[in-house]
Amino acid sequence: MQTILVVDDEPNYLIVLSELLRDEGYEVFTADSAQAGLKMAKENDLDLVISDMKMPGMDGIALLGKLKEFNQQLPVILITAYAEVGKAVEAMHLGAFTYLAKPFSNEELLASARKAVEHYGMVREIRHLRSEATFKSGFGGMIGKNPNMLVVYRLIEKVAPTPSSVLVTGESGTGKELVARAIHNLSERRDAPFISVNCAALSEHLLESELFGHEKGAFTDAAAMRKGRFELADTGTLFLDEIGEMTPALQAKLLRVLQERSFERVGGNATISIDVRILAATNKDLKDEVEQGKFRNDLFYRLNVIHIHMPPLRERLDDIPALVHYFLKKNGERLGREKNEISPEAMRLLVSLPWEGNIRELENTIERAAILCNDGCIEAEDVQPDTSQMPGIQEWSSGLELGQFIPEGLSLSEVLSGIEEKLVRQALEEANNIQARAAEKLGITKSLLQYKMKKYNLQRKKK
Repeated sequence: MQTILVVDDEPNYLIVLSELLRDEGYEVFTADSAQAGLKMAKENDLDLVISDMKMPGMDGIALLGKLKEFNQQLPVILITAYAEVGKAVEAMHLGAFTYLAKPFSNEELLASARKAVEHYGMVREIRHLRSEATFKSGFGGMIGKNPNMLVVYRLIEKVAPTPSSVLVTGESGTGKELVARAIHNLSERRDAPFISVNCAALSEHLLESELFGHEKGAFTDAAAMRKGRFELADTGTLFLDEIGEMTPALQAKLLRVLQERSFERVGGNATISIDVRILAATNKDLKDEVEQGKFRNDLFYRLNVIHIHMPPLRERLDDIPALVHYFLKKNGERLGREKNEISPEAMRLLVSLPWEGNIRELENTIERAAILCNDGCIEAEDVQPDTSQMPGIQEWSSGLELGQFIPEGLSLSEVLSGIEEKLVRQALEEANNIQARAAEKLGITKSLLQYKMKKYNLQRKKK
């Protein structure tokens, strides 16, 4: 529901204009002076201000200037009984959306208000897209031709044009939000907002306010009215990430919204109707959560109309080369290292690792390697953590006569490989072949340890 503030020192005009706008479905606030209007504008999330030009004390033009100081994009329509060209031009130069000369028709006012609100909606959406801009490539930003991913693409294409709810599952870091964005971008709602909420990042109280908004004074810190994500996503898509972390109380309220398509802000009584498509994601098994009584059965079936599962990276290792080159280009543009390449040895290492953190871990690894590599080429050693800065390493090496460790006829790399193999063997023996513990002893990741075990043909001992 769009919110409009009407400012006029004549009570009759306030009543007439507010009733006219409410009949059109707008939420309307009124103020009988510019000072009161300015205060109200700072306390509420507005979509439009309609103000009389001539008022005692601060006039409409002065109010316009004050409004633009804290929200440059907020549209303001000024009304004048004098139709003075000079005043109108001054108002437009200061950023007024338009002006209306009294007397004006109801249709003229409503048409101007509609245009202003629609314009501000587009401004908000552009601002949102810019703030969350991501690199677009592949299918909806997803990369890979693995059969598992082709199944995902086909499901997205089928479900996107429908209004059905979708539940996206998969481990953390697999790209569940990319699926949601692809569904939105291929739907009829593509020109409306896509709003994302991480249900695991907020407490129950904060999440309720984030979803439904709140009225001024609803709780201690509610200094101003604030629209929630449901309201901001009206006519668009709301993505509820980590839905499995939502408390039972909020699950009940979410179910009500899905059933009735309406809600009340926290601390408010007015019922707000919305048209929002719900997409949800989780890394949990919600069926198991339902059986344990942690997730509502009825809500699960409301959300799980269509189920899309994102495969972990270890089940689509053939996509790693394409992902690596994509991340190289992405980070190269951002870091100013567009010419970075990757050696065959480094690529073989990347393809051999299990990637417990999935695509997110791979992207972070490539970014780190792009920074650490020499001569613009990522080698296998750039992929592993930098152990040169480990505590005590400089002190340990400073007193060594390194020559005694390099027999004649052997290269430095051969000597280092021999030392590394012995250290890995020793760590595994001391850790009773528990890889996580051995990796911790060596100060490397479990994935890198597994790579080195393959490299030196160190098989896990069978009991």
